[in-house]
Amino acid sequence: MQTETRPFQAEVQELLGLVIHSLYKHEEIFLRELVSNASDACDKLRFEALTNPALAVKEDELAVRIEVDPAARTLTVEDDGIGMTHDELAENLGTIARSGTKAFLRELRDKAGAGGVPSLIGQFGVGFYSSFIVADKVVVESRRAGADAAWRWTSEGKGEYTIEPCELSQRGTRVTLHLRWRSNDEDGDAHGQDFTNESTLRAIVKKYSDFVAFPIRMEVERWEPAEGGKPGDGRMVRKVETLNSMRPLWTRAKDEITADEHAEFYRHLAHDWEAPLETIHFKAEGTLEYTALLYVPARRPMDLFSSNASKSELALYVKRVLIVPDCHDLLPPWLRFVRGLVDAPDLPLNVSRDVLQQNAQVRQIQKRLVKRVCESLAQMLEKDRARYQGFWTNFGMLIKEGIYAGGDDDQRLSKIALFPSTHGEEPVTLGEYGKRMKAGQEAIWYLAGEDRRSLEGSPHLEAFQKRGEEVLFFVDPVDEWLLERFREFDGKPLRAIDREGAHVESASEKEARETLEREHREVLGAIERELAAHVKGVRFSTRLSESPAALVSDANAMGPNMERLMRAANQEVEPQKRVLELNPDHALFKKLGRLRAEKGEASSDFQDHVALLHGQALLAEGSPLPEPGRFARLVAKLLA
Repeated sequence: MQTETRPFQAEVQELLGLVIHSLYKHEEIFLRELVSNASDACDKLRFEALTNPALAVKEDELAVRIEVDPAARTLTVEDDGIGMTHDELAENLGTIARSGTKAFLRELRDKAGAGGVPSLIGQFGVGFYSSFIVADKVVVESRRAGADAAWRWTSEGKGEYTIEPCELSQRGTRVTLHLRWRSNDEDGDAHGQDFTNESTLRAIVKKYSDFVAFPIRMEVERWEPAEGGKPGDGRMVRKVETLNSMRPLWTRAKDEITADEHAEFYRHLAHDWEAPLETIHFKAEGTLEYTALLYVPARRPMDLFSSNASKSELALYVKRVLIVPDCHDLLPPWLRFVRGLVDAPDLPLNVSRDVLQQNAQVRQIQKRLVKRVCESLAQMLEKDRARYQGFWTNFGMLIKEGIYAGGDDDQRLSKIALFPSTHGEEPVTLGEYGKRMKAGQEAIWYLAGEDRRSLEGSPHLEAFQKRGEEVLFFVDPVDEWLLERFREFDGKPLRAIDREGAHVESASEKEARETLEREHREVLGAIERELAAHVKGVRFSTRLSESPAALVSDANAMGPNMERLMRAANQEVEPQKRVLELNPDHALFKKLGRLRAEKGEASSDFQDHVALLHGQALLAEGSPLPEPGRFARLVAKLLA
């Protein structure tokens, strides 16, 4: 048969331009596509051999080979697979967006149903054309298994292709790319990757096709020392090496994989020097099948809270070929610390394979992954508290972020949250707090501030310590935002102890307080007038036993800690006036009464002592002083 020249059956210039310039983000993708096609061809042969004994092959006879010729600037990907006939070359390569794999699957399903269909990657028929991203000419030589004739398909991607007979000694397909010459800048440095370079090709195969089921081989040049010779004696030899590992860790049974193997795989996957804290490995079966291998790092990555690392980084594989190295759709952003991968053979992909289609299957996978991660963390909390506390120290803020983001509908996250409390040095869960609640206690009490040490000295704790009621400390900056969504746990509301209504007076306590306020109405009024710019009222308190004073916010007002955080973030915040509560039994209040009676409320001594009283109340809760210099001078004067 003579050489034929045929036009492509499509608007080729426009479509190839789309493939080259828009469809793929990275030019190295072409090698992933060619290796995937070669792997599919081997899979097709293996499958057809089940019903056609004449095509039977041994497992070790199937491989993918990569050959390079730097001088001629060619790169060849060859396989031992099913091969193609003349008509199949014309149909599969001459019609853009026609997928031989897709037609093959459809034919098998029509004959026998989907039960015995092999796992094949190509579904769109455009991956092959990514070759034109790096090549100005592509030659495909193929011989169908069981056929005597071989055919050569040639195209420069300019609107036509040729098909002609050729010589090929064995079945399979050989794709040769005539690579474009790389452009140089003014300094003579070449732009782009050199796809005739061994290390470049090795890295691409390792990145995208490390776990393809067939060996990917390449002849490389190595120095071979002379046996028994002097150091430096030897020669350069050429030898064939396998570039991929072929056996994915996640496809093996869980009980076959050792902790050391998991650690090594995790280090390779996450580029971490330390073994993972937790491994989550499971296979989902049913209408949607996939395998997940997830790792929880032992410590926080340095870039965890950077703007460039705000999304999930799980890798997505389809039939053991990397499709998306950091698939943002598989986990919510608050689980971005989890590393690992998902291999979903049946997941529908978009045409470029670089971006997942938004569909119910993706959401279903994400929902299951989130559930399994939360279950694993809950088991760690229950069985190994010390290890879980290490996790919480590193990643607790992200679990709180998940609560705020709406990932706590069933309180699965709030159940595994840890908070410091007045119960002891170790942080506690809300469930543990609930078991220790006093009979009749109406709320889960908390106090928010910058750190535990400062909160432990808060005058607001005095009444709760006296009653033996536990108080949680919220000391992470994210806690204030968390409380906007996190209002109750297990039917009990969370309430701040530095707000109105947190301290419940008995009838007798209230009556005694009101009586004292009437008796000292003039002193209280004088203090209130002196502090009119800072407080909205002054009254006695039954919550204080040792401290002279405390500032109390309205029940729904912004707390002092939130006020500080907002100002630290350069947000304009209207100053919140609060009520100053005084301890009527404290010596400082009694001195104020004497100073007013002896010198009057306009005296500097009375005014200075009132300023000191207000200042120490601010310091006790960790708030800044309105006039730090004046407060320091008054303390020095008092000490002198």
